[in-house]
Parts: sequence; C-alpha cells; structure tokens
Amino acid sequence: MKTVLIILVALGMAATLGTLFAGMLGMARGKGSGGQSNKLMRWRVILQGVTLVLFALLLSLSR
Repeated sequence: MKTVLIILVALGMAATLGTLFAGMLGMARGKGSGGQSNKLMRWRVILQGVTLVLFALLLSLSR
C-alpha cells in the first residue's frame, strides 16, 4: 500500500508541476485567452490538493 501511495504522490507532484509550467508558458507567450490560463491554474490547485491529501495519508500509514 505504501508503494502505491508513493507512486501516486510522485505522479501528483509531476502533474502539478506540469500544469504549473503549462499555465506559466501560456501567460508568458501571451497566447490564448485568460480563461484558458484560469482553467490551468484551477487544475493546478486541484492536483495540488489531491497530492497533499495522498501525502498526508502516506504519512499516517507510515507511523
């Protein structure tokens, strides 16, 4: 179970980072609408929250 949670936390961190970079690149290039940037940042917050919940679960199982 711990191994699965470690993998899920790592995937969540990578997805969060990828979404953050995609949103930042879109804003830096100035292409697209502000709505697309807001959608990416919203997904970043959701992914970050899910990753934190998984990490807390992993910590609670480690004890």
